[in-house]
Amino acid sequence: MTVVWRSFSQAIRTALRSSLGDLLSGSWWSRTLTPLLAIGLCLSLSLTACGSASNSLSGSYVDDTMTVAESLLGTIALSQDDPGRAEAEAEARVLINDYVALYRPKSRVNGLPSFTTMQTAMNSLAGHYTNYANRPLPEALKTRLEKELKKAETTVVRGT
Repeated sequence: MTVVWRSFSQAIRTALRSSLGDLLSGSWWSRTLTPLLAIGLCLSLSLTACGSASNSLSGSYVDDTMTVAESLLGTIALSQDDPGRAEAEAEARVLINDYVALYRPKSRVNGLPSFTTMQTAMNSLAGHYTNYANRPLPEALKTRLEKELKKAETTVVRGT
């Protein structure tokens, strides 16, 4: 790998030297451009690591499950003609994504019945929002989601 990098670096230096003359001597390349590139890379990595500040979850599985379930129950209870329905659905999608991204990789959580029930309900709701964005939630789906979310709340409080 270093042989490839060295030959690539040397080819770039040769091309730049021929086009820009003495401005890009070998010492300038190593003294100036390499540290600047390293600083730029560090800044870009540190700024992208700070990009997920909108996460509204606390990190406590029980509290987050209760919060998400209550929020989703409130969202599905809104009527079709409610003016805040579109915003509530958008917030629900973000909350679903945040919750699943946080807890699905955790093996101590993703095998629990409460998580499985929550994931089933959230997948159904997110699927409806994705595939039928302009249609109201069918009564059968609404009833099933209410039942599953309440079951998840009950089981998470019991510790399973």
